[in-house]
Amino acid sequence: MNDTGSGFASSPRIIALANQKGGVGKTTTAINLAAALATSGLKALLVDMDPQGNASTGLGVGYDARRSGTYAMLEDGARAAAVVQPSAVPGLSLIAADTELAGAELELVMSDRREYRLQDALAQVGAEYDVILIDCPPSLGLLTLNALVAAQSVIVPLQCEFFALEGISQLVRTVNSVRQSLNPALKLDGIVLTMYDRRNNLSELVADDARSFFGDRVMETLIPRNIRISEAQSHGQPVMNYDQRSSGSQAYQALAIEVTERLGLHAAQKGKTSL
Repeated sequence: MNDTGSGFASSPRIIALANQKGGVGKTTTAINLAAALATSGLKALLVDMDPQGNASTGLGVGYDARRSGTYAMLEDGARAAAVVQPSAVPGLSLIAADTELAGAELELVMSDRREYRLQDALAQVGAEYDVILIDCPPSLGLLTLNALVAAQSVIVPLQCEFFALEGISQLVRTVNSVRQSLNPALKLDGIVLTMYDRRNNLSELVADDARSFFGDRVMETLIPRNIRISEAQSHGQPVMNYDQRSSGSQAYQALAIEVTERLGLHAAQKGKTSL
């Protein structure tokens, strides 16, 4: 599904992790996929666009340690390079969600190029990275719209629970609308099934329904329910740093391999210095 003719050949692959439904494992997937891609040798950047800031917290940057981040970049005109900070994972950098981001949704309405603010900002640092992941808020407002305009790929985490497929059609319509009007390179490149429990028949039913509806856009890798994933986040770490041998860690490492192959990612930026 790699779109080599999209006009982004010399740029990093930018991936938006999106689902307007909360509690689906979106931020967990953003954190752990970014960490796994960095561990595999890709130079990665995670952009926290969710005002809740859970991706920042999950990489060890609590509210009391936040500095200028996505809000300063989108609204105050801060250069992206000035708000990037390193993480504890070699090869993975972060633009944190600063505390003012909650007000950005309303403020962006009156801004020039309001849909392109993130795209413009990331263009300043794109050459430094092989892949950029954007953790979107659980809504389809202007922050998510900025992510979809900046990205080439959308990956949707979908929890294996009752009603999981409800509402996802709205996200698909939004992706199609953005492709038609603002970003023709945008593609829905993957559905990731999360919170999968092999002991639960419902998980298998949801997986079957998703595959029958979305076909090969559903990733083969299943992210299991795993206490180590939750424990890792409470310690501000990706699960592979917390317990590399856990089933959750192994699943996200497998997902990173699948995403790398599916999107044709490669470490094209070797030899460049980290920000």
